Amino acid sequence: MPEESTGRFADPHEYEVPAELEGWEEMYPSHHLFSRDRAEWEKAQFWYADKIHAPEPLPPLDLIFQEAWQIALSQYTTRVFCIPPAQGIAQRIVGCYLYICAIAPPPDEIIGEKAGHFEKRVFYVFEHYEELWDKWLTKFKALGNEMKSIDVPAEFPKYVSDDQVLPAPTGVYVSYDLLESFDQMVNNMIKGWQYHFEMLNLTYLAYLMFADVARKLFPGISESAIGKMVAGAYVSMFRPEEELCRLSRFAHESPDVSRILKGNQPTTEKISELGQTPEGIKWLEAYQKAQDPWFYVSCGSGWFHHEGSWIDTPEIPFGYIKSYVQRLERGETIERDLEGIDRQRDEVVAEYRKLIQTDEDRESFDGAYNTIRTIYRYAEDHLFWVEHWFHTIWFDKVRQFGQLLVNEGMLEEVDDIFMFNRYEIPELLTEVSTAWALGVDIPKRDAYYKAKAAKRKEILKAAAAWNPTPALGVPPEEVAEPFTIMLWGVTTDKVQEWLKGVDATAEGDVSEIKGFASSAGVAEGSARVLKLLKDIVELQPGEILVCPTTNPSWAPVFTNIKAAVTDIGGLTSHAAIVCREYGIPSVTGTGVSTSVIKTGDVIRVDGDTGVVTIVEKAQ
Repeated sequence: MPEESTGRFADPHEYEVPAELEGWEEMYPSHHLFSRDRAEWEKAQFWYADKIHAPEPLPPLDLIFQEAWQIALSQYTTRVFCIPPAQGIAQRIVGCYLYICAIAPPPDEIIGEKAGHFEKRVFYVFEHYEELWDKWLTKFKALGNEMKSIDVPAEFPKYVSDDQVLPAPTGVYVSYDLLESFDQMVNNMIKGWQYHFEMLNLTYLAYLMFADVARKLFPGISESAIGKMVAGAYVSMFRPEEELCRLSRFAHESPDVSRILKGNQPTTEKISELGQTPEGIKWLEAYQKAQDPWFYVSCGSGWFHHEGSWIDTPEIPFGYIKSYVQRLERGETIERDLEGIDRQRDEVVAEYRKLIQTDEDRESFDGAYNTIRTIYRYAEDHLFWVEHWFHTIWFDKVRQFGQLLVNEGMLEEVDDIFMFNRYEIPELLTEVSTAWALGVDIPKRDAYYKAKAAKRKEILKAAAAWNPTPALGVPPEEVAEPFTIMLWGVTTDKVQEWLKGVDATAEGDVSEIKGFASSAGVAEGSARVLKLLKDIVELQPGEILVCPTTNPSWAPVFTNIKAAVTDIGGLTSHAAIVCREYGIPSVTGTGVSTSVIKTGDVIRVDGDTGVVTIVEKAQ
């Protein structure tokens, strides 16, 4: 593997992947690969691993979300809301991992052109956010329900039915319907992600504008103080957890229901037992009512098909409910302290507002503050509807296509369909449609597709065992692109740490790491390092969560931990937002926390300064 030169990372065109990954390039569309015809431009960029949206190797079909956001995020910045100095975020894949780069600012004349559009469009959205949100949610729900209604046949009929022929032929049949249904589903997903970014970039922009005003008015103000001023959001992403709390309190009122839910028997047995008593039946009715839409939440991030959702993995919500019922019996509070968060926020705002000397400055502060408090909820509101509810519908529909291909002998397992990208699946569907149309005993290339799926699963397995470079190419002298800093938490200092090779090999010499002061407060306790989604069940009450990045579906654990530390993520990342909403200290974007800290280490998390100290190493 080529060595990284001083002051830069490996050339993206020369970086070598392990031999076990041979053939990985075939899994992805060519426009997502580094290419010789774009080499001059690609070599001049700084590419870093996107561990927020793709912390693990990308199955080919799951790439569709990344493809969609690359266009959507970028166009809203460059062509729609025309944020003057900002450009888009480009993507490339290396060895099954996603790397991204922030495009350098455009020429001065383009910045000037964009400024006029920006002022007219952006501030209109800020002023009319509430009504625009209602319109957004209405059209997004309609889009999701449209995807739900797509009909995917379970099998091909021996002959089309009479009503498709008489009294007049319909003209198109299952061979066409199948292809149209898949195309419609893909188009729905692309459109959904266009909707996704309708106001998201403006949310981050509003935070940046408010933070800039605060720093100018109050020199030396901490980032955690700024974060406190925007905390307290009543948003959809927290609703699934709120439903769990409500169901747990309902169960707590009935000893029999509580007893069943606290048991260790399988979820299916619990449901059966609950159905035997009037109280249990009432509880089950409440549970079923909460499921749509609130249990259409991923067990992970929503980005990978293998994560599952609460709606099809009931063991997850039942496990959380069991824990909540037990905590209620101990007299503990299970809900986040909304009143306390609101009170703290109002006190901090009032304290700083008293320091303002002029009416002009007060007006500037009030305007920026009211804007961020109004629009900031979008960051977590849209998250539930797009990356959880909408993606859950998508995965269910894709599996219906997978089942058809299994029934037709083209694939071994339903989820093998995710081993093909969105451009390849129409090829499989065309082949089965052609064989059906030709008549009986028509051979298909089922062995070819099964072998390809098996090979790709092995490549992804090998990629998961590999630790690729955190970045490629030439780092900028200063990381200045605002979204790169605010969302991904990639800063100039962080890049320099990567260059110095701060990793697990240096762990013995590291007693302190730094990141973003994302949520105020100080906590000390035993660390629980979680690198994989499935390990969340190992988290114990009172521990400090240390992970690459948090997932929204982990909200139920945030009332039960002391603090959180992440490798990736800035001040507007999910980890930062959720910790502020639950009032626990957090340091995000440390870069190396999961490599340096070990489970059982006693650590101190200072959410006011962004410093994590290893107080005592685990024995």
